[in-house]
Amino acid sequence: MDKFGALPCQEMKRMMKERNISGGKEENVNPASLDLSLSEEILRVEGIFLPHPGEKIDSLIKNIQHSRHDFSYPLEQNVTYLAKLNEELSLPEGVFGFCNPKSSTGRVDVHVRVLADGVSRYDVIPHGYQGPLWLIINPKSFPIKISVGEKLAQLRLFNQDTSLTEEELKETMTEKPLIFDSDGLPIGYERIKIKDGDGSIILRLDLEQEVVGYECFGSNKVMDFSKRGFYSPDEFFRKIKKEGECIYLKRGGFYILSTREAVSVPPDFACEMAPMDARSGEFRSHYAGFIDPGWGYGKEGEVNGRPLTLEVRPFEDMVVRHKQAIAKIKYERMSEIPEVLYDVVSTSNYTSQSKAKLSKHFTE
Repeated sequence: MDKFGALPCQEMKRMMKERNISGGKEENVNPASLDLSLSEEILRVEGIFLPHPGEKIDSLIKNIQHSRHDFSYPLEQNVTYLAKLNEELSLPEGVFGFCNPKSSTGRVDVHVRVLADGVSRYDVIPHGYQGPLWLIINPKSFPIKISVGEKLAQLRLFNQDTSLTEEELKETMTEKPLIFDSDGLPIGYERIKIKDGDGSIILRLDLEQEVVGYECFGSNKVMDFSKRGFYSPDEFFRKIKKEGECIYLKRGGFYILSTREAVSVPPDFACEMAPMDARSGEFRSHYAGFIDPGWGYGKEGEVNGRPLTLEVRPFEDMVVRHKQAIAKIKYERMSEIPEVLYDVVSTSNYTSQSKAKLSKHFTE
């Protein structure tokens, strides 16, 4: 590889054929990510944990309390599970990765984190990693039913960090539109009034829709992950309707909201949501956070972006207002343009998204 950045789908498929990635399926490859699937091995454990450097997960499990879980039973709310993934890695030196929950996982408040042998960080795959992958799963708001082969997280691979610096972001935004306003007009770098100066773009909250989002009220009802377009939103969520210029978020609650700006990811870029600085408030604005090349772009740039759905959990009671800074994204260069783009892939779930949108499991 003589080009640097995030690796596209065609490179991931090549790595699968050369056994750098084993156990994966080509149909699970996205424009710049690979969906990771559950094996038959799943355990109920007493809490989240991390291995020491060099320590294998198999060995660590022997030292913590655990029991086998049967997939025929639901995963309980606020209980932690550890599942082995089907995919194993034998990465070339110089190739590394990061993992994210899939959008449909984050939108139903299921927390997942990938573990690798000897790596004392969640969702981090070091240069040249050789070994299996595991997934910690914790449903936060209601029990879920999952099965072997379910895809809750995704892997992204890189041969170099090509995240944009502030100066590179400014240059890029003069060459191509990255975000659009509510009238579909490009927003230039100079129009962004709130900046962190680290190559990121700060996005604002949209409270102009009649229904501005959803609040999860929790439930004892079990959600079956295999059922798409099956559940009515009011089985697990209540609508948040516009009332003036602000809404109230309760500490520890879980909310589905939307950005005011529409985001476009050109084919030569990928995009990731980054944590907001605590000086913007004590909250988390996303639990998924990866945006494939071609999101809000269309086939040839004919789409003027698409708002991002946010999975928000406040750690203090908050009053949030229309146009308040709520989320942060960072663009990174692809090593080459993917053979397929998000907006033209038939399996893409959120190409119709124009406001806060629940996961694929719900009816419109």
